[in-house]
Amino acid sequence: MENVITQEALQRFAAYLRREEKSTGTVEKYLRDTAGFAAHMDGAPVTKESAAAWRDELLARGYAPVTVNSMVAAVNALLRFLGWEDCRVKSLRLQRRAFRDPSRELSREEYERLVAAAQGNPRLALLLEAICGTGIRVSEVKYLTVEAAKAGRADIFLKGKVRTILIPGKLCRKLLQYARKQKTASGEIFLTGSGKSLNRRQIWAEMKALCGKAGVEASKVFPHNLRHLFARTFYEVTRDIVRLSDVLGHSSVETTRIYLVSTGAEHARIMERLGLVS
Repeated sequence: MENVITQEALQRFAAYLRREEKSTGTVEKYLRDTAGFAAHMDGAPVTKESAAAWRDELLARGYAPVTVNSMVAAVNALLRFLGWEDCRVKSLRLQRRAFRDPSRELSREEYERLVAAAQGNPRLALLLEAICGTGIRVSEVKYLTVEAAKAGRADIFLKGKVRTILIPGKLCRKLLQYARKQKTASGEIFLTGSGKSLNRRQIWAEMKALCGKAGVEASKVFPHNLRHLFARTFYEVTRDIVRLSDVLGHSSVETTRIYLVSTGAEHARIMERLGLVS
């Protein structure tokens, strides 16, 4: 029987991901990437060769290697779920980068400009500070509750793990003050006007809308970049990558290392200090 991806197969895969308690963001990304792969195949049988050709085409179309690998991971998960192990393809081999892409590097000064630009939207301004001040993922914003702000800590449940984050005292006071103004006596603090949880797309869109006013390149403005800024700042203060890994909820210190790669400017200064060119 030919390995043809059907809508029914994609629906079963979606149900499987949810049963596995994958995060909302992971489920959305996997479904988006596998739907794109299915559209590319357009009813043709999936083979190892066709999957590899799709991977290589993504690279030829200008997708960053890291992005290609993330899409390959999603499609390989689908193929494994369907029992088509022989169709799975290898990720691109990447050398660890010596420095970060400056076009995606959000500086502290740019972050402060974003917060200032958001002052007309108190919820957004506080949300930026809450994410950057705690290092939480955008999917974890729902754990910032009135109860957590009163306790100064939040218990976060994600991917079958529980971790406790500490909330800075100044942030706790701002969260509780905002909750009182919104007449939120308990539960989640960041809600829509209709009382629902903020979703990833809404947060993303509101942040992007600040770019022009703040004078910050759109390529630098997305929720996860606030988490990266938190990580770099935390490490500059503590120089403790193991503790940082625990705070971020990473299962591997190697993942945390990615957050701490120096900027291109920092790398250039190091090269100059070597003094190897007369």
